[in-house]
Amino acid sequence: MSDTLLGKVAIVTGGSRGIGEGIAREEIQTGIAKIAATHGRLDILVNNAGVGGIGPIEDITAEEYRRMVDVNFDGVFHATQEAVRHLTSGGRIITIGSINADRIHFGGGTVYAMTKAGVAGFTRALARELGPRGITVNTIQPGPVDTEMNPRTGPFADFTKPHIAVDRYGTADEVGSLVVYLAGHDAAYITGAALNVDGGFAA
Repeated sequence: MSDTLLGKVAIVTGGSRGIGEGIAREEIQTGIAKIAATHGRLDILVNNAGVGGIGPIEDITAEEYRRMVDVNFDGVFHATQEAVRHLTSGGRIITIGSINADRIHFGGGTVYAMTKAGVAGFTRALARELGPRGITVNTIQPGPVDTEMNPRTGPFADFTKPHIAVDRYGTADEVGSLVVYLAGHDAAYITGAALNVDGGFAA
């Protein structure tokens, strides 16, 4: 944790697994409101929840579609909407998106890519809306990162690795270091950005 963040009140959604998974619409709004009330403020929201899903578009079930949209997009919207009620000047909203919003090297990722592209557009629009209030809004777009959902070994990794310029998967810590920077005061002039942490996956 950077010294510049000491004393800040931050909420990180979906922080219990990998880069993040598992957000419930009603629970996150209530949780954010309770934390802000308890601490008398909110400084940082990190939208970190996310789920994946791969399959031919004709085989994606309504349940699979709804789950990805609910977590990857609706969850971001509802958490952000509640956080904005409590953030003041100097506040930070950081969303973990995906490089697949811009570049995807495999078939079957249509819904996942759609949700992450939606997050990037939402970020740009919200940055315009909240800029006058001194609140920054950014998206981090990781490439292949070694998590339980996307391990650095296995058949999918064997296919993916040749597309990574640095010839390795990233780590959650490498993504986290950018989150810390964007949450600090040195990043006050960065907003509306989609910042790639992808080892050159999209190069």
